[in-house]
Amino acid sequence: MRILFLGDVVGRPGRRALTENLPRIRKELEADFVFVNGENASGGYGLKTKHAKEFFKAGVDGITGGNHIWKYKDLYNMLDKDGRIVRPHNYADHLPGSGVAVFEKTGFPKVAVINIIGRTFMPPIDCPFASIETVLDELPADIPVQLVDFHAEATGEKIAMGYFLDGKVSAMVGTHTHVQTNDAKVLPGGTAYLTDLGMCGAEDSCLGMKPEIILDRYLTGLPRQLEAASGRGILQGAIFDIDDTTGRALSMATYRQN
Repeated sequence: MRILFLGDVVGRPGRRALTENLPRIRKELEADFVFVNGENASGGYGLKTKHAKEFFKAGVDGITGGNHIWKYKDLYNMLDKDGRIVRPHNYADHLPGSGVAVFEKTGFPKVAVINIIGRTFMPPIDCPFASIETVLDELPADIPVQLVDFHAEATGEKIAMGYFLDGKVSAMVGTHTHVQTNDAKVLPGGTAYLTDLGMCGAEDSCLGMKPEIILDRYLTGLPRQLEAASGRGILQGAIFDIDDTTGRALSMATYRQN
């Protein structure tokens, strides 16, 4: 099977680039499944229910989250009841939603999507390594394909997680930093890996946000409310092929659509 996994959607430019182009891109790439990180889709922070529904209508199969997934409470009901959206598994169990979703499609094996969040330079949270290990131990044996979105700040933590999961999952992709890395590869154990997918957002921006606000914060040291940039949007992510029987990765490459 072929999977397209897109990075953090940031604000209106990212949403527009995704919804307007995905039907065509999916057909061109012959992608069997499409997943996207949506935690910054609504105004640059959080995900509203209406925007999640727009993504599904455009052809997204599943949405992963991160530390901003909790901003809009109107999403909480959808997190609990719609199995296509996952939030980081290593948040407390009593919070809305789940960190694991299983996708089924005729002609393909089951696909598990797992979302976890890092601890380095991030708010205090349960250990992501222990959390993902528990998830994998509890997954039914009839799910040969497992995809992990590791939403983390530190490159080193993401690389360490990649080697920790090598041979245990089909693919591990990083999100959160909004900068696409150049290290797409299949690890020795057969796990597709990319440190960060990048973002779907305004090309002329600072991580999807207005550059002038970011500059003012650095130059003055004063707090300012960030705002999503406007303008033409780009799409960034990864495209990879997975063996339907073994669940091992056959290829891994970055994806970019200007």
